[in-house]
Amino acid sequence: MRYVKDKVNTVSKWGDFPHQRSIEDLIPRSVMIIDKPKGPTSHQVSSWVQRMFSSKAGHSGTLDPNATGVLPMGIGYSVRMMDLLHVAPKEYVASMRFHSTVKKTGVEEVLEKFEGDIYQMPPVRSGVKRKVRTRTIYELELLDFRGKDCLLRVRCQSGTYVRTLCKDIGKALGVGGNMEELRRTEAGGFTEKESHILQRVKDALVYYEDGEEGYLREILKPHEEVFGLYPSVKVKDTAAGSILNGADLAAPGLVEFDKFSSGDRVGVASVKGEILALGVALYPAEKMMEMDEGLVVRTERVFHPSGEYPGNREENIY
Repeated sequence: MRYVKDKVNTVSKWGDFPHQRSIEDLIPRSVMIIDKPKGPTSHQVSSWVQRMFSSKAGHSGTLDPNATGVLPMGIGYSVRMMDLLHVAPKEYVASMRFHSTVKKTGVEEVLEKFEGDIYQMPPVRSGVKRKVRTRTIYELELLDFRGKDCLLRVRCQSGTYVRTLCKDIGKALGVGGNMEELRRTEAGGFTEKESHILQRVKDALVYYEDGEEGYLREILKPHEEVFGLYPSVKVKDTAAGSILNGADLAAPGLVEFDKFSSGDRVGVASVKGEILALGVALYPAEKMMEMDEGLVVRTERVFHPSGEYPGNREENIY
């Protein structure tokens, strides 16, 4: 559901429509989906991308060196958005080997028990504090089974350790088992169909340097796509200027917004759809429709330079 509080003209000299940015403006406001190869760490892949673009780069969701697959990567201003992708489920295909021969029916029965909330202890080499925590397994499907080997599809909450999950499945069957290979097929709402190998990214940059930007545009996504996971609030250009200076959003600056509850995180966007900031709704959407004054969204994080929209704290009542 979309609420319209004030109709404004989207034809403005301020800002850009995300998909109409010049390639120079798109690069530091972009996300690309890397198909991580086996061998390097996620941090090493980020470093390579950073050198390619001569700009800050950062990934969302670490993959083990021996794992492959979807690794969302932000460039420039977009790096600050990468942690926001963790709200979305992740999906993996894992190859697992049992220590002894088991029956397929037994495997299927055990997998059913692992769907839902489970308890996990992070591995010793993980980057988080080692304490038991709850994670949710949304789907656990047996794709293939041959003697001691099986192929699993796992759709789970971010932060789930699939290697640990495989060990626990083996223990539950009474034979033991371990993960052999892992590929991430979805992360942050992005799938492997949208991913690109590093060589293709490098080739696209070579073409760009030679004056052909089309290949690079096929790879880079406007970072607004990150906020497909969140409800959004559109604001007037005059309100945008204050928000980019760190001010909270007041009711007179509202244009239109999605349905959300008090306390929900929301993307704050310009009338052209540019994401300006991340905020927290102070009231539910229904209440905001009735408000003509007062603060409605608390600004948490800004993603644009402060000079790209009119106004400043002193000049703007919004």
